[in-house]
Amino acid sequence: MTNSEEERRYKADLQGEIDSASLYRALAEAESDSKTSAVFKKLAAIEDAHAELWRKNLGRIGAAIPALKPGWRSRMLAFLARRFGPAFVLPTINALEHADSGGYDRQPEAVEHGLPAAERSHARVLDALAGKSGLSGSAIAELEGRHRAMGGNSLRAAVLGANDGLVSNLCLVMGMTGATNSQHIVLLSGFAGLIAGACSMAMREWLSVNSARELYAHQVAGEARELEQMPEEELEELVLIYQAKGLDEGEARALAERLMADKNTALDTLVREELGLDQNELGGSAWAAATWSFGLFAGGAAVPVLPFLLFSGDTAIAVAIIASAAALCLVGAITSVFTGRNLAFSAARQILIGAAAAGITYGLARLVGSSFTG
Repeated sequence: MTNSEEERRYKADLQGEIDSASLYRALAEAESDSKTSAVFKKLAAIEDAHAELWRKNLGRIGAAIPALKPGWRSRMLAFLARRFGPAFVLPTINALEHADSGGYDRQPEAVEHGLPAAERSHARVLDALAGKSGLSGSAIAELEGRHRAMGGNSLRAAVLGANDGLVSNLCLVMGMTGATNSQHIVLLSGFAGLIAGACSMAMREWLSVNSARELYAHQVAGEARELEQMPEEELEELVLIYQAKGLDEGEARALAERLMADKNTALDTLVREELGLDQNELGGSAWAAATWSFGLFAGGAAVPVLPFLLFSGDTAIAVAIIASAAALCLVGAITSVFTGRNLAFSAARQILIGAAAAGITYGLARLVGSSFTG
């Protein structure tokens, strides 16, 4: 790499650190809580130290050290923080920090001084601050368990999985009744749709959970390496996280030092506090998730198909429509638990959406079927 290329990179890195430091200082000034303000000030000081590193690198290659000022985005976010409070801009800053957290990974000068780990640390501290509302149990539970499938979310996923099977196969069955008069073809198509959809959902869920487990395991391994190579930085990061949760610096440091005294406890604590992971779970069982996904989708998909196995002709169609409407009504009623909407409104909306989808499919299939037979 030529000196000119290095100079451009160093200046860009310097600008980024100046932007971050000025923004953290603005957040510290606007923050009314003294403990949280102290966290922002410490983050600003770390960014100032990083900026000094890039100034030294510019001097090392004989480049002029520019007198840079914060960029427009940092100035705008600082203005909004002062006007509306840090909480107003913290989600945006958190997202930007996460997006930039890997920016130093391939810069040898940054890796040598531990900047990649520090930037990821800042992102995790901001995670804690973004979800902070004192040291209430609910806030800590949300911070420490955001990766887990909680009971309400699991129930919601189950309902939506069954709804996917119900609506997709209802549309398929209604489409086939519009395209053909053969009940055997309708029945065969319905069961084919049930099996194909359930298998697809199960495979997708298996891949999703398995990929998540692999990612979590990789993150835990990375945390173990950082703990081994940079224990002091990990200690400081843990102190900042506990400060972000509301502890005084002295209390946060005492707690962090006590936890870091044992390597196994330290790793487990860092994984929980920084990554929000439980090493005993790591995303749950992929096979269990796939099995549940298959069963739930198949259960919903069976509703519009079974009437064609038990009845014939228009009776089968009528029973399929009535059974599907009842199931959609039930799905809407259960969904109202999550949304807070009126039960009748949620049920009626679900029926209308399902009826519209099935009606469109039926009409198009009828049109296409008549064009082939006519």
